[in-house]
Amino acid sequence: MTDRTGWIVRSVAGHDKHELFCVVGEHAADGRLLLANGKQRKAASPKLKKPGHVQTLDRGAFEHPVIRKLQNKETVSDRELRSALAAFKGGNEAWQKTI
Repeated sequence: MTDRTGWIVRSVAGHDKHELFCVVGEHAADGRLLLANGKQRKAASPKLKKPGHVQTLDRGAFEHPVIRKLQNKETVSDRELRSALAAFKGGNEAWQKTI
């Protein structure tokens, strides 16, 4: 099973549809993703979402120090998550095509 920590995804189902999130972990029991964006969903209380309810925009290749911290299992702040997602939105053509 692939570790999806650090991936950037977009919600395609639910009340948070079209929101951008970062995968901060996975639920061990059933494989649901733990998602946070630093605003509505804080890193301390991430949202559980099924993998089929998100669209993967980046599989960890986005070069940002916060993504590396997540992949190394280090804690990140909400401010860091917001800055990483803002940088992804600002410089990524794949995100801009999905708007």
